[in-house]
Amino acid sequence: MLLQGKVALVSGAGPGLGRAICLRFAAEGARVVVGDLSEPALSETIAAVVASGGEAVGQTTDITDAEQCRALVAMGVERFGGLDLLVDDAYHGGDFQRFEDADLEAWKATAEVNLWGTLSMTKAALPHLKATTEGRIVMICTHGVDLIQPTFGAYTGSKAAIAHLTKLLAAELGCYGIRVNAVFPGPIWGANLQGYLDQQASARGVESQVVYDEFAALNVLNSVNSPEEIAGAVTFFCSDMARAVTGQ
Repeated sequence: MLLQGKVALVSGAGPGLGRAICLRFAAEGARVVVGDLSEPALSETIAAVVASGGEAVGQTTDITDAEQCRALVAMGVERFGGLDLLVDDAYHGGDFQRFEDADLEAWKATAEVNLWGTLSMTKAALPHLKATTEGRIVMICTHGVDLIQPTFGAYTGSKAAIAHLTKLLAAELGCYGIRVNAVFPGPIWGANLQGYLDQQASARGVESQVVYDEFAALNVLNSVNSPEEIAGAVTFFCSDMARAVTGQ
């Protein structure tokens, strides 16, 4: 098992990628601390981990509230005795407005989660990650940082800041043995993406599979990644297989 004996905290651990990461971590031997804004989603993730034979605890957490971040970390440390791994997955998707049409207060709200909330969660976990001397942090970023798409500015602008800070934190925290990396997923298969593609198919009057295939062809592997596939990349960064990798 790649994460045997480790304690991992995953923010934004509701359905989709966050839940897939929690389940993969548990399968690799980690005990999981779960945070999510939605209580039902949180409970479902904890139940899924336990049903798989793993251990998980958690509580509803708004990462824009530093005290709630500290409380989640404290719960995990009290229950499992420490913290080794942090995955910053919680996010705000933005308003999908062009800059000239956007209300910048809405952009601030997105950055409050994606930038400042991520930093608050990381700050809360940091003392315990330092104590392990082998702490790991993985930021969930987006390919939109490099693939420019109009109307995604609120989301990708805040995630671009996290992309930079991944390198900064790697440089600053390496002296404590902490490795900081990020993954940059493209579209991830799930109910939201399927619904969007089905709408496109309906509007064009074609079978859904036609639109699925066109969308998948935009990826050089001719496929759309699943949450489980992205969770594998996150697991690699958190494992000893990536001991020599940081700031990537």
